[in-house]
Amino acid sequence: MNLEKVRNIGISAHIDSGKTTLSERILFYAGRIHKIEDVRGGGDGATMDHMELEKERGITITSAATSLKWNHLGEEYNVNLIDTPGHVDFTVEVERSLRVLDGAVLVLCSVGGVQSQSITVDRQMKRYKIPRLAFINKMDRTGADPFRGLRELKEKLQADAFLMQLPIGREDNFKGVVDLIERKAYYFDGDNGEILRIEEPPAEMADEIEETRLAMLEALSMYSDDMMEKMLSEEEISVELIYEVARKAVHAGATPVYMGSAYKNKGVQPLLDAVARYLTSPLDREIHGIDPKDETKQIPLTPDPNEPFVGMAFKIVDDEYGQLTYMRIYQGTCEKGGSYINQRTGKKERFSRLVRMHSNKREEIDSAGAGDIIAVMGIDCASGDAYAPERNFCTLESMFVPEPVIKISVTPTSRAEADKMGKALQRFRKEDPTFRVETDEESGEVLISGMGELHLDVYVERMRREYGVSVEVGAPKVSYREAPTKHVDFDHKFKKQTGGSGQFAHIKGSIEPIESDSEDSFEFEDKVVQGRIPKQYIPAVEKGFRDSLIKGPVAEFPVVGTRVTLTDGAYHDVDSSEKSFHTCARECFREYFKKASPVLLEPIMQVELECPESFQGAVVGDVTGRRGMITNTDIREGVSYISAEVPLAETFGYATDLRSMTQGQGTFTMELCKYAKVPGNIQEDIVNEKKNAQLVGSK
Repeated sequence: MNLEKVRNIGISAHIDSGKTTLSERILFYAGRIHKIEDVRGGGDGATMDHMELEKERGITITSAATSLKWNHLGEEYNVNLIDTPGHVDFTVEVERSLRVLDGAVLVLCSVGGVQSQSITVDRQMKRYKIPRLAFINKMDRTGADPFRGLRELKEKLQADAFLMQLPIGREDNFKGVVDLIERKAYYFDGDNGEILRIEEPPAEMADEIEETRLAMLEALSMYSDDMMEKMLSEEEISVELIYEVARKAVHAGATPVYMGSAYKNKGVQPLLDAVARYLTSPLDREIHGIDPKDETKQIPLTPDPNEPFVGMAFKIVDDEYGQLTYMRIYQGTCEKGGSYINQRTGKKERFSRLVRMHSNKREEIDSAGAGDIIAVMGIDCASGDAYAPERNFCTLESMFVPEPVIKISVTPTSRAEADKMGKALQRFRKEDPTFRVETDEESGEVLISGMGELHLDVYVERMRREYGVSVEVGAPKVSYREAPTKHVDFDHKFKKQTGGSGQFAHIKGSIEPIESDSEDSFEFEDKVVQGRIPKQYIPAVEKGFRDSLIKGPVAEFPVVGTRVTLTDGAYHDVDSSEKSFHTCARECFREYFKKASPVLLEPIMQVELECPESFQGAVVGDVTGRRGMITNTDIREGVSYISAEVPLAETFGYATDLRSMTQGQGTFTMELCKYAKVPGNIQEDIVNEKKNAQLVGSK
């Protein structure tokens, strides 16, 4: 396989921008499917949304992979494509897909522009340094404006974005696009836009074309001295040079902007040509593994099929045939029936079957080489595990997994159901790193936590359908945090004498708040001098403090934003031990943390609302009533766009309330924004509620 002609790409965007519709058209034009289905309404549903739940709700829940071939300028390109969910509740699906891809298409709605999830996806693309193209979709909608989309890409995402096309007409009148490099008009004929008709652009667009083309050339000239010189001396720039510089610019982080309407079958083929022409192949990416024997040392991985095999399991799906592991191969070749070692567990495992995925359909293959994305059957591993031919060969940087923000209790209706529920939860937890399962020590309830109401809703529904488990769902619980607000010095002695050798430890230092973006922030500083506490006991002191963070003294929520500094202490030659210093630190934390005026922190969600202008007053009033703070409002074409920060505790059941307030026309999305201090009166209610629950539990 010629790796220069391989593209591993993802399609990511804000919810409802048309990603799955675009994927469906791409598959159709590449000849991978022979009939177009729609995401919503009738038919068999979109190819990439293969779960029953996805078809019913018209949303993407799991990322689906497929591969296709695209003919560009007479050469065949192999494209591995992953369609990712837009909803922030399934953000880990986007995260793990981008972790293993070489390029991406960021889809924007021509009316909505850059929305909240577009910002999240942009952050994820930057985290993994993914080159990308932007596609402004839904150009046939009322209020379509590609120039606003371009402006917002620059302002909100600080992207170096420039138009590569201009629309011929807009809204109902959208007919096609003009390619600015070649100055040619593209029209999409035939029943499904499959016939590409190339003509001279409309004469009345001549000035606009030249003006926009100049802006494109100016943006590109920043990536090429040769082009910059030609621009300054006003020489004609050859089309070949523009193509060459555009490819270089994309690899360096620029964002060329394309446009069309996937639903109306316009603009998709030129986008595929751009994917082939500009996006990176596995040969263009620098990938490094980590040496397990020395984690500071990096091992360069080359996409060479003859080197030792290195692959990463990035997504796991359990189905009736067993575990299916999606794998990206970074180096070497893996064979069907070959045995490779899981770098995390050290276990040797046999790759009994290799398959190429097309949504949920499988095609058997005998081997796969560097740069490929395939699925392996019959191995037992976790998301993020690396495989290689020998032990301690190479590990790969794991992906970022956000912390869950919402909990609900699930109780099976009978003993027989409990086993089935256990199996379902174990499978879901393995598949999804943001889905957590725990048992409440006091009440014995099983608690599941995730990224939002929809996320947990989908898992409860899947338990009912896939495992036939009927469960009762408890009210949602918010994951609060506790944090200190002032500096406190501590001086704590632990002494215990019970015949024979006793226990003794003495520590001095301070507890203080720290500002940090991270949720689980805790810092420990050892400033003990002259061996006042022997070095071997210091880790035990740190562990004692860390173990105390799991339940804070205010209402038994995890403690964050804390720094402990150990400055002095004392020990006893006979009676001191690691255990005594560990216990001393735990006792000290319980006693002194209360003096640091601890407060509760609650998750605040960034909420983006859309509703008809006539309902704006009611919606804004309701948000304010939920302790929300409006950060921005905008009215376009009779639609009101509202951004707000609202405490998670106040958002439960909001979807239903918003629908009834706006006669079913309002929509919203939300994602975690930050943790902020809970108002005093509400903190009191939370603490009392927790105490009452404990009293009930102890009876």
